[in-house]
Amino acid sequence: MKKCPLVTIVTPSYNQAAYLEETILSVLNQDYEHIQYIIMDGASSDGSVAIIKRYEGKISDWITKKDCGQTDAINKGFALAEGEIIAWLNSDDTLLPNAVSEAVQYLSKNPNVGLVYGDANYIDEKSNVIGKFPAAQTSLKKLKRGYVHVPQQASFFRKSLWDQVGPLDPNFFFAMDYDLWVRLASISRITYLPRLWANFRLHADAKTISADDRCWPEMLNVHFRDGGVWFSQIVFKHYLRKLAAPLIRYRRRKLFETDRKKD
Repeated sequence: MKKCPLVTIVTPSYNQAAYLEETILSVLNQDYEHIQYIIMDGASSDGSVAIIKRYEGKISDWITKKDCGQTDAINKGFALAEGEIIAWLNSDDTLLPNAVSEAVQYLSKNPNVGLVYGDANYIDEKSNVIGKFPAAQTSLKKLKRGYVHVPQQASFFRKSLWDQVGPLDPNFFFAMDYDLWVRLASISRITYLPRLWANFRLHADAKTISADDRCWPEMLNVHFRDGGVWFSQIVFKHYLRKLAAPLIRYRRRKLFETDRKKD
């Protein structure tokens, strides 16, 4: 009987006590047993460490130490990874039941696929579903045009490929996942599986709400680094997005603010 592959999940966290326990439990309650769960805490001062200690008997490894931010924490976590399949789950997001087992099953049956990703809900501060991430099949060619549609919290990929293209670029605050998808797609096949695997939390302090204007400029950095030119679809999308950014941020805020008023 073939041994089930080990999956490493890394959670970078800093002062996310309001959501951290729910994130931890979403990993620990998966129906897949072979998980190495690592939490990289950036020396939180809000009670996060007490929450981590509550579950330290079930967590494979955890470190609380000042770091250089989310990207640095993820890189340090993956440096400890022993799994064949790896993923990261931010400390305000959650996995849905069966996510890990379904991702493992797909990757085991499709050895030519390096990254598989599913669907994700948008949830608010109280974990109410307020929308759905627009996940869709993409490719290296489409990624380079700015057609991303990959929910990071619902993505699983092979560590053998990470060893070839990692680590994440520490210069990126927002688009480090986009950069990784491009690098993975350049050496392997990436596949969208329409299965609901994760929740993507929108709240006032989330980067998606507070600083998403930094995302597209960073994506352009990837574009030009890889030989892209100014007259291209992704550059056009950047300027179109820039014009639409105030409306996009307003709509995202309204998603959870409207739901908050209902409560």
